[in-house]
Amino acid sequence: MRRIKAGFLAVMLVTLGFISASLPSQAAEKADFQVVLLGTGTPPPFMHRFGPATLVIAGDKYILFDAGRGVTQRLWQDKIPLGRVDYLVLTHLHSDHVVGISDLWLTGWLNSPFGRRKGAFKVRGPEGTENLMKGLEQAYAWDIKTRMADQKLPAKTVAVDAKNISAGSTFIVEGGVKVTAIEVNHGKLIKPAFGYRIEYGGRSVVISGDTKFNENLAEKAKGADLFVHAVAAAKPALLKTAKFWSVILAHHTSPEDVGRIFASAKPKMAAFTHLVTLTNGKIKPPSLKDLYDRARTTYDGPLTVGLDRMRFIVGKDGVTVVKPPTK
Repeated sequence: MRRIKAGFLAVMLVTLGFISASLPSQAAEKADFQVVLLGTGTPPPFMHRFGPATLVIAGDKYILFDAGRGVTQRLWQDKIPLGRVDYLVLTHLHSDHVVGISDLWLTGWLNSPFGRRKGAFKVRGPEGTENLMKGLEQAYAWDIKTRMADQKLPAKTVAVDAKNISAGSTFIVEGGVKVTAIEVNHGKLIKPAFGYRIEYGGRSVVISGDTKFNENLAEKAKGADLFVHAVAAAKPALLKTAKFWSVILAHHTSPEDVGRIFASAKPKMAAFTHLVTLTNGKIKPPSLKDLYDRARTTYDGPLTVGLDRMRFIVGKDGVTVVKPPTK
């Protein structure tokens, strides 16, 4: 098992089944390559897991992957102005991954401390991204026109710069950061869907997006310092109650299959996010420990079960996992 840098405390496995460490806040502020799980949830509107959103801070670039429900609240909890985000990058266009775009875009335009965008709102994603943003511009045309006239907000910082990207393309190369799209398989009708590899300072992070077991993703993730992957599971009793539960699982990756992908890629740190744990309210969802234990049947390397606001410091000599703030 690869060594995990743990700051001032040893990494320990706690009862919920994730690896965690403490790190002074000033050390996190100085780190030049970080990943923050702003939202690790799914469509159910839970307060402890907001919609899918992952922030990558590389040098002076802030790149947000997906904008699920509550992404703006999570950013501001960490005192990150919404206007500070340089790029929004979408994995695919399912509603739970894009529902926070309007808030990020328009609230980030405001002059208040939580806004203050300095340039255009840059969005990159699979085919359909440009149309999505054109539709939002039409939907909010009245609000934009009115605020420009009433509050004298500038047009240049509400302008949208949206581009569709293709599989295999390296579409961001700025400030020493390189972002490349990886084609994944989220189902026959959900195409294209992407994961991403982010490279900076000789280190790399891979974000899976939503996908079924995918060998192409495992290959593209080899040697990554941090590999963040979505996971899905349900108790067998639930699958017997209705067919659609199995349909949902068929579009995602089981803990065992995520473990196989991790075992193939061999990252310095692996982590679960976007935890699709199904329940009908009567049959309980799998626990975090269930996910962890099932993944352990196929993977024995470093593994963390992600939580909202968990932070990863991607250092040159290892990956440190920082527990979410308590307030």
